Amino acid sequence: MTNSILLVAGGLVLLALGGELLVRGAVGMAARLGISPLLAGLTIVGFGTSMPELATSVQAAMAGSPGIAVGNVVGSNIANILLILGVSALILPLTVNPRSFKRDSIALGGSALLATGAVLMGVIGMVPGVVLLACLVGYIWYAYKSESAADDDECHRHEAEAEDRPVPPDTGPAILGGMIVAGLAAAIFGAGWLVDGATVLASAAGVSESVIGLTVVAIGTSLPELIACVVAVLRKHADVALGNVVGSNIYNVLGILGATAVIQPIEVPAEIAGFDIWVMLGVTALLIVQLRSGWKLTRIEGAVLVLLYAGYTLLLATR
Repeated sequence: MTNSILLVAGGLVLLALGGELLVRGAVGMAARLGISPLLAGLTIVGFGTSMPELATSVQAAMAGSPGIAVGNVVGSNIANILLILGVSALILPLTVNPRSFKRDSIALGGSALLATGAVLMGVIGMVPGVVLLACLVGYIWYAYKSESAADDDECHRHEAEAEDRPVPPDTGPAILGGMIVAGLAAAIFGAGWLVDGATVLASAAGVSESVIGLTVVAIGTSLPELIACVVAVLRKHADVALGNVVGSNIYNVLGILGATAVIQPIEVPAEIAGFDIWVMLGVTALLIVQLRSGWKLTRIEGAVLVLLYAGYTLLLATR
């Protein structure tokens, strides 16, 4: 039990370090290549911050642990909305940019519906995976075109996401390339440790791998988003906190689930298909309704989200 806990903890540390190294190296390389901060924020930062989830789900699927692979994605999205946004709103009420969220709410809701459909198929194979990835590419392309043309607050938010991960201006391509390689290696090794430790932990605790994937693994791989959102609201950048969660959830179901299914078909555990995917769909719909009703997430609404997450976690512990 102790060894498995150490593996999980070590894996989470490596995943966090690997994701940060990868993002900083890739953003620095993009700047050297003349890629715009807007495009870097939409693509490199989005993919880089999702690297812990991607590495974990792929390795879990290849290791024959679909409960961890799918539970990681579904559980991360539930935790992002209920726990991370809830805690963020408790610190500072989150205001919404109506123009950008009208577009992003469609992408958020649509991605959740696509993920639900894929999960209900029972086995997520290459074809559904390609469809999910194609939808992600379409979303990124449309977001980039609309924001670069508008030059609005949402455009500046994505630029700020890239600029918040600076590297010294005199850093050469060799060092930046080394950061990218080191980040990828740390994420891959960290994911391996996390999956191995979580598998043993589930067996020792007498719970299913799905429960471990939905809780320990999901929360662990979402820690970078939690830290980023708390820092953003402390700096009174509520739009960045909300954008982090919405973007992460879209990337998780379209990019992470899609890429994992293309690499290794996933047999979805019945318990996730029967309950947890519906929780994810329900809390996504709840968030969209909350935000579009008053274009704001208040402290009271944040408290409700956190309480809902506590209740969901208790339900998982009893099954």
